[in-house]
Amino acid sequence: MNLDFSFLTGELLASYVWGGLKYSVVLTLVAMAGGIVLGTLLALMRLSGIKALELVAAFYVNTMRSIPLVMVILWFFLLVPFMIGRPIGAEASAFLTFTLFEAAYYAEIMRAGIQSVPKGQTYAGYAMGLTYGQTMQLVVLPQAFRNMLPVLLTQTIILFQDTSLVYAIGAYDLLKGFEVVGKNFNRPVETYLLAAIVYFVICFSLSMLVRRLQKKIAIIR
Repeated sequence: MNLDFSFLTGELLASYVWGGLKYSVVLTLVAMAGGIVLGTLLALMRLSGIKALELVAAFYVNTMRSIPLVMVILWFFLLVPFMIGRPIGAEASAFLTFTLFEAAYYAEIMRAGIQSVPKGQTYAGYAMGLTYGQTMQLVVLPQAFRNMLPVLLTQTIILFQDTSLVYAIGAYDLLKGFEVVGKNFNRPVETYLLAAIVYFVICFSLSMLVRRLQKKIAIIR
């Protein structure tokens, strides 16, 4: 194979790829924040002891975790405009889809984190006169977040990788930027190779940061 990267310049990458990278990062951060909030609520519902809430949360989590992400992306992109009577665009659809989909995974992480906190902490909160909500907010959840922080960040790295699936609905993400460059210069192999390298560098660097954070948390414990 004759690989030729000479056509790639900083100006070219800034024009085509930088916008896609920004969208991928913003999508990751928004989906992470929204997914953790919604996932925490789902985890609390599953641990509430109220049968109706447990069933609703379990159905949501198990359903989302049993369907390929690309199918969920297509469903939301096609069904939401049909339901509300107007298009919402590929980018906005991706924000909604990823937030709701990732919430199912963050919910299981948070549930495991909450269950990792000793029961004595909960009983101590009750003994101080705190309600269930106050005990969770002030006593249990801060410890659960600390315990699960490396796993939450690891799931976020996976989320960043999954953002490349928005190609299915035409959203302009990092991979789409490289694809456009490859089509314009008829060099798809080179641009896809470079895209793989960029994804690897970003995800590997983040993985190293998570590993360092995990060691610090272990020392604190």
